[in-house]
Amino acid sequence: MKPKNLMIMMSDEHARTATGCYGHEIVRTPNLDRLAAGGARFSNAYTPCPVCVPARAAFATGKYVHQIGTWDNATSFDGSVPSWHSQLRDRGHQTVSIGKLHFRSSEDDNGFSDERISMHMVEAKGDLLGLIRDEDMVKRGSSWKMAQMAGPGESVYTRYDRDITSDAITWLHEEAPKYQDKPWILFVSWVAPHFPLTAPSQHFHHYYNQDLPEPKHYHLRKTPIHPYVDDYRDTFAYDEFFESPEMVKRAQAGYLGLISFMDEQVGLVLDALGQTGHLEDTRTIYVTDHGDNMGARGAWGKSLMYEESVAVPLIVSGHDIAPGTVVDTPTSLLDIYPFIMDSVGAGDALAEGTPGTSVDALISGAEADRAVFSEYHAMGSKKAAFMLRKGDWKLVHYVGYPDQLFNLRDDPDEVDDRSTDPDCADVMEELMSEIVKICDPVKVDEAARISQICMIEANGGKEPIIERGDLGFSMPPGVAPEFD
Repeated sequence: MKPKNLMIMMSDEHARTATGCYGHEIVRTPNLDRLAAGGARFSNAYTPCPVCVPARAAFATGKYVHQIGTWDNATSFDGSVPSWHSQLRDRGHQTVSIGKLHFRSSEDDNGFSDERISMHMVEAKGDLLGLIRDEDMVKRGSSWKMAQMAGPGESVYTRYDRDITSDAITWLHEEAPKYQDKPWILFVSWVAPHFPLTAPSQHFHHYYNQDLPEPKHYHLRKTPIHPYVDDYRDTFAYDEFFESPEMVKRAQAGYLGLISFMDEQVGLVLDALGQTGHLEDTRTIYVTDHGDNMGARGAWGKSLMYEESVAVPLIVSGHDIAPGTVVDTPTSLLDIYPFIMDSVGAGDALAEGTPGTSVDALISGAEADRAVFSEYHAMGSKKAAFMLRKGDWKLVHYVGYPDQLFNLRDDPDEVDDRSTDPDCADVMEELMSEIVKICDPVKVDEAARISQICMIEANGGKEPIIERGDLGFSMPPGVAPEFD
């Protein structure tokens, strides 16, 4: 590719299906839709881990979670592993971050030339409670916030997102013209639609004032489904606080409203890109860190390996990318890393051990039969979970629990678990062999647990961690945390 500037726009917790260009019949996302119409939309993109801190560390480094040991929301990226931003900065590119990073601390060298209004882990420690993954795993005290805060209005997150948008527009107008020698990279990272599900009134009421379908499989909310899913729903007992269908609808309207609010921010930044004359010389990426369960099966938040949580929207646009392209090849956030490097003319600077394939190559038809991998070792789980998507099939392998196997072509709602079907034995064996090529699940699970036990001990043991309490969600810069 010809070297060009690159703007990466990342949201937080945006389920792939909750986007107009991905076929959602209700949500309004006109700016993401026009971005997809003018570029490439990836229909089977996945996060390397369905929770914030590990996913963002993997995105930064281009490596799997088990390669870098960022297992959970208390084990974060601290700048010690080479990232796309540190490598490009060291080669003379202006690498700018505005908004949420969720790394350890702004006191670390996170690899950016310019890091603005960054959101990091609370107290540089994050979610210590999530380190406890054994019989002492406790029900999260802030679960009530999911239901009680759903509604119209402004939250600390929507105010923060507006500041992020404003800073990004200002940077494009005032700073971008200063960097002509080498392509610049602007990383704009919003928090929406991450809960609290408080959405600006005009967006909330657009959805609340119409009929909304019940969350997918919501009738199963009190039914045992799988021990891993049950562990999560018992720990993050969000649904216990939804006391009526009206409260569920408020949460749905809040989530969809936050997506439209986030889309509005995307549009403002895209407009600024055009107003400043950078449309021709800049490629654009839109992606999120992971999805959201949206109440499906009575689960809210993330952390599960169902499509709502592990699948992500991914859109890539630029004048050298054919408008309206749809890429069905399974894709990972890790595939963005080599694309970033190639896009700005630094493909020779790829760090050793990065498993991704550039999304540009995938657009061109490379590796159509490839497998994509995700893993989870964090809060709300007692066992490690590993996801492998290849072709129509998706295997979820657990250490110590029964596996799950779904054919997403025939069963997109993931109702029919085929893992014990004798006719699928060959598929199970093939997909498991693909996982083993990437890692040894038992050894990786052991490594995560040892790391988490050491961190528990380093923080005084389980008792003070439990006493510290549950934050519910991280706070933006300048806002004091509130534990329950």
